[in-house]
Amino acid sequence: MTAPLMSLTWTDHLTGRQGFLVVDRLVRGVSSGGLRMRAGCTLEEVTGLARGMTMKEALHYNPEGRYVPLGGAKGGIDCDPRDPGAYGLLVRYLRAMRPYIESMWTTGEDLGLTQDLVDRAAAEAGLVSSVQAVYPLLDDEAAARRRLADAFAVEVDGIGLDELVGGCGVAESALAALDRAGVPYAGTRVAVQGLGTMGGATARFLTRAGLTVVAVADIKGTIADPAGLDVEALLAARDAYGTVDRSALRPEDRELPGEAWLSADAEVLVPAAVSYAIDTSNQERIGARWIVEAANMPILPEAEELLAARGVTVLPDVVVNSGTNAWWWWTLFGDIGADAEAAFAHTRSSMRALVEQMLARAETDGTTPRAAAHALVADRLPVIAERFGWYR
Repeated sequence: MTAPLMSLTWTDHLTGRQGFLVVDRLVRGVSSGGLRMRAGCTLEEVTGLARGMTMKEALHYNPEGRYVPLGGAKGGIDCDPRDPGAYGLLVRYLRAMRPYIESMWTTGEDLGLTQDLVDRAAAEAGLVSSVQAVYPLLDDEAAARRRLADAFAVEVDGIGLDELVGGCGVAESALAALDRAGVPYAGTRVAVQGLGTMGGATARFLTRAGLTVVAVADIKGTIADPAGLDVEALLAARDAYGTVDRSALRPEDRELPGEAWLSADAEVLVPAAVSYAIDTSNQERIGARWIVEAANMPILPEAEELLAARGVTVLPDVVVNSGTNAWWWWTLFGDIGADAEAAFAHTRSSMRALVEQMLARAETDGTTPRAAAHALVADRLPVIAERFGWYR
């Protein structure tokens, strides 16, 4: 594996806390990847996420589309987002990274941060936008910026479209796998770790498709009901960090320990919270047939090998959770407008096609879905480089 194009560590002069930026690759001089904030975030973690973004971008390459995939990058800050000083730290990080955000790195919300918070901090740091590096690549910058702003203003059932498209893509990935296996949605049970932006939207879309969510986990523990949870009520009772107010639970809802979601009696497991949630020890508790990686890097590689040996199919993050990033660019470049139905339709068709390509390649090559996704990337990166040049 080649080294990233650029890797840097920043130390905050007030607190001594560290932040990181890794640019894995540039396409037309620009890279894309979110900014996360969590206690314990490391350069190694951000490096892996940046490589994953290169893959996500390449997987969505469509030579007929207006959106041209960018290179991959990622930012990270080692701080609990609930820390009273977290916002000030975020502003100082963005101020330090301003030259890169202005010229080569487009970023947005990731674990621990919301887009509203990133936008507010970016403005305070003197930035025009967290995605301003891509503006020179647009045919009509003013129209594109209006289109994206309009899209972010769209709400569905009181929830922002930007919070829903990622979960729509994760859900469609799971549904595509079920369809390929001939498994009906009705009666298929799901356990979700994390009820934040991605996990909450995924639970909503899967429930509306006819699946039954039997367990959800947040920072306080696992909430379970073998007969099915009231997902909408749980979503309404969560705070900005995805933590559910326990006073909203029904009498039949059980409160269980934090890792109980792993062993839930479910066919589909959706880790949608932290990285490295599933390791070689706790993977033994998993009885699900599919794991759908809504979070970035939720399964350690060694654990994934053990799961594959047990016949558990892991749908990898580089495919499954790529819908949010792609939606930004589909909208900004003009492949879709600021419309919820258009966004969901385009996300569903694109994600389903990508998952089906991946699973077909895995079957043909006799490999895992992740290896198949990597093979698709290996096929596409040279094509992108041939068209736009190598920026390594």
